[in-house]
Amino acid sequence: MTMTDAPIVRKHDAALAMFARKRLFAGAVPVVVLAYFVYVFFAFDVPGLAERARMDNAAILVADSYSYKTHVTRDNRTGGITAAVEGSAKGRYPEGMSPEWVAMSGEDSARVDLPGDHEVLIDGDTMRYDVPGYGLVTATANRRGIELTLPTDETPDWISASNARVNITTDAGRVTVTKARTEVMRYAFGWELFWFTLDSPFYGKSFGELTELALWGDRVEPGQSNLAAIVGDVWNNQMWRHKDVLWALFETLLMAFLGTMGAAMVALPVAFLAARNFTPLIVVRQAFRRMFDLLRGVDALIWTIVLSRAFGPGPLTGSLAILLTDTGSFGKMFSEALENVDPREIEGVQSTGAKPLQRYRFGVIPQITPILLSQVLYYLESNTRSATIIGAITGGGIGLLLTQAIITQQDWEKVSYYIVLIVLLVVFMDWVSGTIRRRLIRAGDDG
Repeated sequence: MTMTDAPIVRKHDAALAMFARKRLFAGAVPVVVLAYFVYVFFAFDVPGLAERARMDNAAILVADSYSYKTHVTRDNRTGGITAAVEGSAKGRYPEGMSPEWVAMSGEDSARVDLPGDHEVLIDGDTMRYDVPGYGLVTATANRRGIELTLPTDETPDWISASNARVNITTDAGRVTVTKARTEVMRYAFGWELFWFTLDSPFYGKSFGELTELALWGDRVEPGQSNLAAIVGDVWNNQMWRHKDVLWALFETLLMAFLGTMGAAMVALPVAFLAARNFTPLIVVRQAFRRMFDLLRGVDALIWTIVLSRAFGPGPLTGSLAILLTDTGSFGKMFSEALENVDPREIEGVQSTGAKPLQRYRFGVIPQITPILLSQVLYYLESNTRSATIIGAITGGGIGLLLTQAIITQQDWEKVSYYIVLIVLLVVFMDWVSGTIRRRLIRAGDDG
């Protein structure tokens, strides 16, 4: 090997070593990732989670989200049978009115027909459930507890029984017997009483009948047109609370708007104090940058809890939490945008004899306006979602109604309704912010 060949050999060896390191790195990364997932699998107790999963409860939850239950309840202490949609007092059938599949026989007895030829007979303290293909299940409530009689020696998995409570869950419905009450629940598709409650004169009428009443039918409510009465009954629906829901959506949007716009107005002037080319004093600049780090480093939910203790619950508290967090985010982004402005445009404005405030107004702000508006609109859209969770903590907006519906463990169709409204609100805000951005970009191009 000659002297001229030595550098070539060294480069060749260096290239081989580099390729070897890359092959080692490429093989090590999948191994590390796999090891991490194995650790997560056991650290988070995924096998235990699978064992604890209750698919029967999940199926009930899913069914409750797109259907409703009518409860036929017998009070085992005082007697008397009532029927109510979702078991709510607001959805109770008036006296003398009951679902067509409930046959009352006296004040303390009723036959409840369920789908698939299932039949439940409530006779005082005794409940008899005739399950096709299985037999007659009898449960009697007394002072000692619940006496359960089955046609077989073994209890099937769709029956949960103890001395204090018996639960029967079939494809046709659910039955619960305790010392306090006997309750039969029948599912039906849809969201019952969404437009009119049972006490409304318009309940049960078709769209065509409502249209006829609104246009030329005889007045149902004296001194009020039928159209006004229809709108009033929907607006004041006590079951679905459309009036409260609409106001809650407005509160959620208001929290997001006030918090985002307030943060932008606070962060813009302060950002000049954190920009290198506008604040030469490093102590001042670093102090404001660290303040921005503190504000955005604490999540809006944490600020919500802190502010709730200080100012009490309410939509304004949620707006302040969003304002604090976004002030930190906007301050960082605006200060970085200010550091990248073109000084020649500022010098051009200055050459006209403009004062410092005018130089900022006409030489700086136009340069950062696209970034400012883009970020503000994006955060406004994002904060619309965040305001839902914040409202659940501060007691305002659609988040509060959503939390209340979840806590009841009964109104899962209302949970679905609120989630649909939240998604529609987010889609609407996305459309609005996108439209504004496109118009601003088009106006900038035309200019």
